[in-house]
Amino acid sequence: MSMLMIVTENVPPRLRGRLAIWLLEVRAGVYVGDVSRRTREMIWQQISKLSETGNVVMAWASNNESGFEFQTLGENRHLPVEMDGIRLVSFRPVDNQ
Repeated sequence: MSMLMIVTENVPPRLRGRLAIWLLEVRAGVYVGDVSRRTREMIWQQISKLSETGNVVMAWASNNESGFEFQTLGENRHLPVEMDGIRLVSFRPVDNQ
């Protein structure tokens, strides 16, 4: 079992309700819990099916240098990048139109 955190933006209410089955919603769109790897993977499958045009980031505790791993889904200004074996976040430039 490991700590899991999910942050959602612009996702349908049915996905938010589904996440609330397994995790505690501590703020609007922010879910936390302690789940197994198998449950985490099943939750990600549900997110992939139900997120529509929203975006999601899921982070969980891991035994690596940073102490966690994460994955994202959907359009967002924050882009995951890998540098020297460590996952970091880069920012897409803002369009001033």
